[in-house]
Amino acid sequence: MNGSPFGLLGDLTRIQSARTRRSSSYDRTGGNHDAWTILPGETRPLLDVDGPGCVRHVWMTLNMRRLRWHDYEDRDPDFYRKAVLAMYWDDEPYPSVLAPLGDFFCLGHSLSANFCSLPFSSSTQRPGQFGAGCALNCYLPMPFGRSARIEVTNEGDWPLTLYFYIDYETLDQPLPPDSAYLHAAWRRESPTDGWGHDVRINSKLADAANTTGEGNYVILDARGQGHYIGMNLSVVNLAGGWWGEGDDMIFIDGRKWPPTLHGTGSEDCFNQAWGMQDNAFLFNGCSLHESVRPPYSTQYVFHLTNPVRFRESVRVTMEHGHANHLANDWASTAYWYQLEPHRRVTLGKLKHRLPLRSPLGSESIRPDSIPDGPATEEMTGNRRQAKADFRRRLNDYLQQCAARARREQDWVREDRRDNRRAKEEK
Repeated sequence: MNGSPFGLLGDLTRIQSARTRRSSSYDRTGGNHDAWTILPGETRPLLDVDGPGCVRHVWMTLNMRRLRWHDYEDRDPDFYRKAVLAMYWDDEPYPSVLAPLGDFFCLGHSLSANFCSLPFSSSTQRPGQFGAGCALNCYLPMPFGRSARIEVTNEGDWPLTLYFYIDYETLDQPLPPDSAYLHAAWRRESPTDGWGHDVRINSKLADAANTTGEGNYVILDARGQGHYIGMNLSVVNLAGGWWGEGDDMIFIDGRKWPPTLHGTGSEDCFNQAWGMQDNAFLFNGCSLHESVRPPYSTQYVFHLTNPVRFRESVRVTMEHGHANHLANDWASTAYWYQLEPHRRVTLGKLKHRLPLRSPLGSESIRPDSIPDGPATEEMTGNRRQAKADFRRRLNDYLQQCAARARREQDWVREDRRDNRRAKEEK
């Protein structure tokens, strides 16, 4: 936890008094059902341990299966926005990390992606698909002093299937007093408040002056002491063409105008140039380039070697188009470390988080949405029987999910009792 003179992987050269532990969704009965079932409306703790310690790695993959007809089922295409990830440190009343689960892992719009950065990665067989399965990883260190609790809430209408590893360490000594805690917050504007959406980008008419920063899209507005380490930004490009050209502006410790840090364009903020390219590097790039699934894109930048340090506050903003002239759908997740306490973050209602659907992103036709045509008595009877069979199948599936959830909730309670017992014995 104290760092090493040997660089990024220097901790591997030192013996430390830490104990490696894992919380996972493995089947406690010894079987192969290694996923947890989280019911609609349920909040499930995935990790609930005492400190001091540090989470070192989080891996997840998840699915929300919908039974739609007698022999037809699909995935909820929006479940990456309907599953909410929250992380609490040191018994705090409000989470330090709060975001749709997909967006936390740099999956915008509930779209699958293949990419690899230093803090996050995702792997899928079906890139650019709504609700397709992905292997998600986070490698950001997450220290905690007294306790750590990581939860997932299912705000969807169907049971959520979740596989996970949370690898963490417990420490013999308290954290250093200057230890900063991981925070993450999600925001969205749909659409952004543009004054000239029909004005062509980089044209003379778009070259208006912005000398206040008012109206910029706000990525982060934090209070306290810490350092901002980056973000991902998901854009639905409603007008087509180039969605960027807006400058990033960061105001530190109450600075008004000019901003403490002033950028030169949207792609420049993501350390690219002449638009965004279809690549994913360690510190910057696209988890989903717009060419993969127009008009959707997600890009990221991480300031791991050049964090933005603040003593009182930080306000991270970006123009949506030059001087804020474009009206597009923007959603972002900001990441930062800070000393507690932190300013409370919220998500808002689910309906304000669901992805926009373009004609290219609409759902497939479902059998139960097709109107009945002319039918004989035999045909009508067969359809009635099919509906009854489906109701029985659906009821059986939901009862199985509820039984699994009850069993897993018992495991969580057993883990809590074991943790309390271990703490008392210590």
